[in-house]
Amino acid sequence: MSLLRKNIAEMAGYVPGFQPEDEASWLKLNTNENPYPPSPKVVEAILAEVGAGGGNLRKYPDAASRLARRAAADLYGFDPSWVILANGSDELLNNLIRAFAGEGEEVGYVHPSYSYYATLAEIQGARIRTFGLTEDFRIADFPERYEGKIFFLTTPNAPLGFAFPLAYIEEIAGRCAGALVVDEAYVDFAEVNALELVKRYENVIVTRTFSKSYSLAGMRIGLAIARPQVISALDKIRDHYHLDRLAQAAAGAALADQAYLALTVGRIRATRDRFSAELRNIGYQVIPSSANFVFASPPDRNGRRVYDALFSRKILVRHFSDPLLAHGLRISIGTDEEMEQTLGALREIG
Repeated sequence: MSLLRKNIAEMAGYVPGFQPEDEASWLKLNTNENPYPPSPKVVEAILAEVGAGGGNLRKYPDAASRLARRAAADLYGFDPSWVILANGSDELLNNLIRAFAGEGEEVGYVHPSYSYYATLAEIQGARIRTFGLTEDFRIADFPERYEGKIFFLTTPNAPLGFAFPLAYIEEIAGRCAGALVVDEAYVDFAEVNALELVKRYENVIVTRTFSKSYSLAGMRIGLAIARPQVISALDKIRDHYHLDRLAQAAAGAALADQAYLALTVGRIRATRDRFSAELRNIGYQVIPSSANFVFASPPDRNGRRVYDALFSRKILVRHFSDPLLAHGLRISIGTDEEMEQTLGALREIG
C-alpha cells in the first residue's frame, strides 16, 4: 500500500523460533524456555488474583505495577523510582529505542546477538550499526568514543552463550556517549551482573525478563533498572495498562521466592555443564555458556545437516542461516532426561 511508511513496507519482520502445532509430540529445545514450572507461589498468586468466580478480571490492573516494582526494587537494592515492569523485555527494548533514537539516528549492537534489535530500530526509522566479535569475545573495532544514541550489549550473549566480564562492560559504558543497554535476559544463569553499574553510570540501563529463569515465558513480563529520569521517560511511552493483573501478581510472587529460583537455576546449570561435556566427548565444539542454552558445532561444522536430522526425530533446536552461525546449533537446556535423549540422537546422527 502506498499509504504505508516506506521503511515499514520494505522491512522484514522478526521471525521467532518455530512453534509446532502438535507441541506435545516434540522435544522442544529451540526457544530457551525453562523446562521446570514456575514457583508454586506464582500459581497461588495468580489464582488469588483471579478472585472468586473470576470477578477481579473485570477490573483494570494497577497502571504503574507498583507492588511488582517495589518487589524488584527491594530485591535488587534500588528505590522503586529506578524500576519499571513491562510486557516482556521486548517492550522495554522497543521503548528505549523510541526514547533515545529519532529517525535517522544511530542504534548499535553486537552481531551476532539478539537480531530483534534491528527490527525495532527499523520500525523507528533509525540507522543500524553493528560490531563483530573478536576470537576472545570482545567487541571488534569499538571506537574509543561511540557516538550512537543507544548501544545494546547482550550478556550473556544470545545465541553464543558467553558472558562479558563486568570490568569490560564498565569499560564500554565509559566509551558510550549515548545510552548503554545491558540486556541481561539470561543473567540469572551467569556468575555476575551489571546492576552496580546502573548506580555508577548515568547512561547504563539493565533490562531483564521473567521468561527464562522464572519460567514465565507465557506471562510476558520484563523489567528495567535505570536512573529515574529514564524510568520516567519509559512511563510516558508505554501503554497505560501494559501489564495485566495476573502478570503483576506472578511477577511479585516470583521475585519473592528466590529460594525456588536458586533451586531451578542450579539444576539447569548442572545439566548444562554435563551436556556440554558430553557434546565435547562426541567431537562437538562448545562455547562455554553462562545461559540456559549452549551453542555447539558438529565435527563437520554442518549445523543444518544435524538440525534436519534432529527435526526428523521430532527434536527441535535452533539453526541460524546467518553465515556467522550456520556451522552450529543453539540448543536449549531441558531436563536431564531430555538432554540424554538429545545426546542419544546426536550420537546416532554422527
